[in-house]
Amino acid sequence: MGESNVVDHPSRRLMIVLPMSYDDARATYESVVPAYDAAAFADARSWDDTLAIAGIQAPHGFMLYARFDVTPMLAGSPSGGRATEYLMGNHTIAETMFRHDPSVMLHAPLRTLICEGVNGGVRFVVDQPSLQFGSFGRPEIAAAGRHLDELLAGIIGLLGAEVPEELG
Repeated sequence: MGESNVVDHPSRRLMIVLPMSYDDARATYESVVPAYDAAAFADARSWDDTLAIAGIQAPHGFMLYARFDVTPMLAGSPSGGRATEYLMGNHTIAETMFRHDPSVMLHAPLRTLICEGVNGGVRFVVDQPSLQFGSFGRPEIAAAGRHLDELLAGIIGLLGAEVPEELG
């Protein structure tokens, strides 16, 4: 039996201003990051097939595994903002980390949020992947985290926003 441990790790929340309305931001994000299509993967006969399908299904590297609209839950409350939370990832990239440490799945897929503040303004919010995955102490996992930073930068650019230098 292994030994229990505790790992403190840094986290950096990226709060990216989007140059569009909340509804347009959701629509753009959901077109740039298409929904995971389980049926498309069901016919895979090998991991190579899965990789090929992922290349088609995730043209910008990511798929949406879940969407959760927070806004209806807060209807009638004093909160005036709107928010939709997503699980965005790519299980073929996650596998490159999982083989070294299954606990990486705590951070895969990535949690992302599109929100509109009470004072207006729309933001895309995500924790920086390389910091999360770098905390596992394995160079292979850290490298995958840096790759996810690069892919995330591409998504932010496709949303028409300025890419933070921290993702560079």
